[in-house]
Amino acid sequence: MTWNEYLFFALPAIMLWVSAGILIYTKSNRVFIDFLMLTGITVFAAFIAGLWIGQERPPMRTMGETRLWYSFFLSLIGFITYKHWKYKWLLSFSSLIASVFVCINILKPEIHSKHLMPALQSYWFVPHVTVYILSYSMLGAASVASIIQLRKLNRGHPDKNLNRLMDNLVYAGFGFLMLGMLMGCAWAKEAWGHYWGWDPKETWAFITAAAYLVYIHVRLKKYPPKFALWTLLAAFVLLMITWIGVNYLPSAQGSIHVY
Repeated sequence: MTWNEYLFFALPAIMLWVSAGILIYTKSNRVFIDFLMLTGITVFAAFIAGLWIGQERPPMRTMGETRLWYSFFLSLIGFITYKHWKYKWLLSFSSLIASVFVCINILKPEIHSKHLMPALQSYWFVPHVTVYILSYSMLGAASVASIIQLRKLNRGHPDKNLNRLMDNLVYAGFGFLMLGMLMGCAWAKEAWGHYWGWDPKETWAFITAAAYLVYIHVRLKKYPPKFALWTLLAAFVLLMITWIGVNYLPSAQGSIHVY
């Protein structure tokens, strides 16, 4: 399978996810909504599996390919989290944002050769990218929760369960973030002979991890709620710079992390 078949999987997934995200606010049968969401996830997973087989390598090299995984994990984690916490916005948020990333890939499919450069031909490649995308998905959901909690605080009706949800998402997301960073260090040692080189991508990854550690510290020390929420949002901005923004910095054009 190649990117030529992408549209035949992307459009059904979008329709299924968006339908679930809208119907969740109606009196529609919850089992039917679950079916729509899970079917969309399955359809999209089928394309990723087919692309993996067709390219004879994990589809994780390019920005377009990482968007595939972000859409998949965001929809899956959003659905699982919704089932546990029962917040309707979790399902609608995950289905909407997953659909947005799918649409970006329709407009900019990022077609590349099936071959990987030597540095990427490592057993660290798949687990390193996978745990990072899992982390980004969880931390993205936590950031949306922080925006909702800020609105509730301004209205004088904070939701304590929402704080627990944010903390759990950040703890899990931060754990995956650090695991991905440690895998990256081991991979760098194998590929280039050193664990850390203060490459622009590495530097921003360190700054992002430090920002989420600050949020955890702020929550544990019971700082004012609004300060904690804004800290979480600031950390997510840094995460987006690390993932996407660094690629456009002049200093990163010769980076080993920009392919």
